[in-house]
Amino acid sequence: MALDIFKRIDTYKGLFAIEKISLIYNLLTSVLILVLYREMDHPGQMLWGRLQIAGMTFLLMYLYRLAPCKLAAFVRVCIQMALLSYWYPDTYEFNRLFPNLDHIFASAEQWLFGGQPAVWFSQCFPEMWVSEPFNMGYFFYYPMMLIVVGWYFLYRFELLEKISFVIITSFFIYYFIYIFVPVAGPQFYFPAIGIDNVEQGIFPAIGDYFKHNQELLPGPGYEHGLFYNLVETSQQVGERPTAAFPSSHVGISTILMIMAWRGSRRLFACLLPVYLLLCGATVYIQAHYAIDAIAGFLTAFVLYWAVTWMFKRWFARPIFNARPADSVAR
Repeated sequence: MALDIFKRIDTYKGLFAIEKISLIYNLLTSVLILVLYREMDHPGQMLWGRLQIAGMTFLLMYLYRLAPCKLAAFVRVCIQMALLSYWYPDTYEFNRLFPNLDHIFASAEQWLFGGQPAVWFSQCFPEMWVSEPFNMGYFFYYPMMLIVVGWYFLYRFELLEKISFVIITSFFIYYFIYIFVPVAGPQFYFPAIGIDNVEQGIFPAIGDYFKHNQELLPGPGYEHGLFYNLVETSQQVGERPTAAFPSSHVGISTILMIMAWRGSRRLFACLLPVYLLLCGATVYIQAHYAIDAIAGFLTAFVLYWAVTWMFKRWFARPIFNARPADSVAR
């Protein structure tokens, strides 16, 4: 297996599908920056960052031609996935220009459940034995992604481009929703309006409050727990008042579970407990309203079908094929 990942492969010399969709998202958001240029805080810096990402993508494509092996292909895929840490907070730079909609979603939550599940859940179960497993599930969101992609890399390499395309394109579709549907989630909205209003079921509109405020208070749960602090640290560094509806944590992890099921029942069974904890954690730590999690679950199946169709219709080609022995000899 170790030697196999360095095996040279006959592959398409151009951009991978995952890189093409990344460049398309890059271009579309660049156009949006130009349209909103006067209203944005640092549009020049954002455009420069996009130019750098595009340049790096083409550079990796040309470097790959020097040694087209499985590992090099995997590195290209992983780099595009790592860029999600750039694209996610980037949605905040757009949606904070539009009026916040949390009051609508919190009111809908109140109407559906007679209260706020994000408050009930953590208040009813503040103990370490509940807090730590849920925070562990939430923390393993990106490791879960790496595990699924890594499994396909090792065991179904011919499907690597397809599954990576489905994951990244689903992310980008969610990101477009976040840009134009500015919902911050309970962990930002509730502190902004005050817990007294929340307890009374009063959810005022706050307009452009998050345009200049992105304070994130410590989440509920067992504050001395290892995973609690790992989640808190990661949120303080990378979280923004954005991306609440629908929950991409639930949506993407559901897509990953579909891929795990189709690839290996054993992989699916191993990931199932973490997946269930992750879905519950989105509400438990107050990152999402319950309706966000439900919407994330339902949209996952639509996105998996739609993006798979997109890949087969416009991007599919046999680019990951092992080189014949006589070709290697030559």
